Amino acid sequence: MNFNEVPYTRPDAEAVMAQVRQGAADLQAAKDGDAAVAVANRVTDLLNDTMSQSMYTEIRHTVDTRDAFYAQENEFWNEFQPQLANAEVDYLKAVLASPFREALETVYPKPYFLKAEDQMKTNKPEVVALQQKANALSSEYTKLIASAQLDFNGQTYTLAQIGPLRDDADRATRKAANDAYWGFFAAHEAEFDRIYDEMVKTRTEIARKLGFKDFAEMSYVFMDRFDYDEDMVATYRHEVQTKVVPLVQAQRAKQAKRLGLDHLAYYDLGVQFKSGNATPEGTADELVEAARQMYHEMSPESGAFFDHMVQSNLLELLAKPGKASGGYATFIPAIESPFIFANFNGTSDDVDVLTHEAGHAFQTYLAQWIRPGDCVFPTFEAAEIFSMSMEFIAYPWMQSFFGTQTPKYKYAHLQAALEFLPYGILVDHFQHQVYTHPDWTPAARKAEWRRLEKLYNPDKDFSDNADLERGIWWMRQGHIFEAPFYYIDYTIAQVVAYQFWKRFNVDHDETAWQDYMTMAKAGGSKTLLELIALGHLRSPFEAGALDDTLTAVKAQLDSVDDSQL
Repeated sequence: MNFNEVPYTRPDAEAVMAQVRQGAADLQAAKDGDAAVAVANRVTDLLNDTMSQSMYTEIRHTVDTRDAFYAQENEFWNEFQPQLANAEVDYLKAVLASPFREALETVYPKPYFLKAEDQMKTNKPEVVALQQKANALSSEYTKLIASAQLDFNGQTYTLAQIGPLRDDADRATRKAANDAYWGFFAAHEAEFDRIYDEMVKTRTEIARKLGFKDFAEMSYVFMDRFDYDEDMVATYRHEVQTKVVPLVQAQRAKQAKRLGLDHLAYYDLGVQFKSGNATPEGTADELVEAARQMYHEMSPESGAFFDHMVQSNLLELLAKPGKASGGYATFIPAIESPFIFANFNGTSDDVDVLTHEAGHAFQTYLAQWIRPGDCVFPTFEAAEIFSMSMEFIAYPWMQSFFGTQTPKYKYAHLQAALEFLPYGILVDHFQHQVYTHPDWTPAARKAEWRRLEKLYNPDKDFSDNADLERGIWWMRQGHIFEAPFYYIDYTIAQVVAYQFWKRFNVDHDETAWQDYMTMAKAGGSKTLLELIALGHLRSPFEAGALDDTLTAVKAQLDSVDDSQL
């Protein structure tokens, strides 16, 4: 299979919705379990194929947002997806009401039924037009980010391409590169403000029409947060603020000392060592070959997986003009394959992609036995366990990517994971504040971001940049625009992934890989806490779980003489 040759066909929207509604009627009329299963299989095949066509569009549109054909198809899907979700509601009602639940469970895993209940609460005809508007606004943000052309030192860069210069070992260079990067956001601040203001108002209207107090309350339903609630998250936020933030500040003091600085400016935070950060050695092709060797040595299953990704052209890795920012992994049911999208730019992030996004992809590769395509991945926070854990599982092979710089990479990576926890909480807390105060002006939102930033990231000194001091940092965080409330998931997963880090790299636990594989194969057939139990891990919401994790990480960082790196 060559992904580049996989054909895309726009579905007949009315015909697809009619078939889904017919499925609902046929399921209600089913006389026995066999008849119910036949209907379920038919509808699942239809939705899997339809979902796959949507994914072909998303992938090809994000690879080149300037492609007129896929830009047009993206607009079609922005309109059609809310309509299809609404059409699915009748079918989901029939599934939940079916007297043949036991038979249907041979097709649908337990979380499918839980998701069905949530989808019925978040999809109604009266909000379809609003959902379409939210989708269009999200696409507008994507295009705005992708349009960035930064003139710097006589060359033109995208936001991703200028990344290495923002962390350059030369302080003057990195300050100037950061000025260019943030200058784009400042120059387009009014556009970002308008897009987000419309998003907040649109999403708030959706929530209220669906009977929720606000969009923040609704988020626990549309994000399928089955195993925890807002009170547990509030406690978790407090734990991070009081226990992790002080550890990060201690690490920042060590970083400043390594760099020979009295204090760190915001443009210094990404530079860990005076000699510069660890950078991968080799071309993109050589990094992919190193990854192939790593996954073959890791296990037969991971080796076969990565061969499939390379041979089938399922890796889109290089940063280039017109390409959407960031990285992602997705699973395409029609071809039973994952796909990885990234923006290689010559930094350690390139290797992180080959572990993080490959962790996602490997999990779906193992879980492709699950029939409904949207259940191959588990829920968001559970899905991130596999990607973040894979970053740590890959530690023994980092020599192949970084050579003599490997100790620098491992130290910086472990510290970065620690630093990420407060930032991830900040993004979630900010969104909670915004959507519980939907009438705030853009200026009020930026002021709130800066207030929370000082709480969770007090190490950020913006005295050299009035725009960041005013609170525009969040505008570069695509999740806030495109995937609201999808962020605390990373922090929950990080705490769990640290447990795998300890089992693989400190305890050398021989059962760790099998536990990881067992969890990955289970995928979306289990809820978050069920997966954690399956892997013999502790819940991040459990008393003491965070303490144990932080103790182990601090001990590891303190054991390294960072002045020698």
